[in-house]
This record gives sequence, C-alpha cells and structure tokens, in this order.
Amino acid sequence: MTIRYAVNEHITSTQFIDLLKETTLGGRRPVDDAERIQGMLDHANLMVTAWQDDRLVGIARSVTDFHFCCYLSDLAVSEKVQATGIGKELIRQTFLQLKPGCKLNLLAAPQAVNYYPKIGLTRHDSAWILDDISALK
Repeated sequence: MTIRYAVNEHITSTQFIDLLKETTLGGRRPVDDAERIQGMLDHANLMVTAWQDDRLVGIARSVTDFHFCCYLSDLAVSEKVQATGIGKELIRQTFLQLKPGCKLNLLAAPQAVNYYPKIGLTRHDSAWILDDISALK
C-alpha cells in the first residue's frame, strides 16, 4: 500500500466528513453540520493528510503557533487502513512542521487512550474542558 503525505493540501468538507465517518471520531464530530465542519477546516492552521491514490485516508488537523504549542485536535485514520503506521506518521509529519521546543498536545478519544503511549507520547493528567459558558463560575 502506497500512502502519500501532504502538508496543508486543500481538502473539501465532504472528504473530511467521509473520513470522519470511517473512524470512531465520526460519532463525536459534527458530521451533519457542514458549516461547522467547513469552519474546522478553514481555521486549522496545520493539516497533514494521508492519501491512498486520490482518497483521503488520514488527517492530523491542528491549531498551533508553531513555537510553543500545537493542539492536534483531530487525528483520524480510516478503519480500512488502521494499524499500518499512518497515525504515527501523521503525528511525526505534524511534529516536523513545528519549531524546536514546541510541544504537541492532544486529547485522546476513549478508544485511543492506549494507542498513544505505545507510540511514545507521554500522558498528562491536567487537561480541562469548558463546553458550556453557564458552567463558568
């Protein structure tokens, strides 16, 4: 299987949605809201994609300043090609775009919690999430 990796290559919202639906992320991303999906693509400033011929099979979508931190917000690999090293390579290619000393951060999907330590990421126990402004005290 030949996989081509690309940095910041344009993808359509349909390609992104189709990929998400082939992963466990599809259930936790707004795949039925084209405007939000397009906004996610438009405002990410680092995207590494994996292609099998002309088919999108993986993505690492990040928001970063390139110097201090990079939040890898979506790491998705089609279930049809998982366990072939694509996810690890997407992370590697993302990290190569960052300046020395920049840290890559991500929140693991529940199904992927055990994957990240296997490829060398270090667990961090102090992540916090606010998803409803009324919860702010």
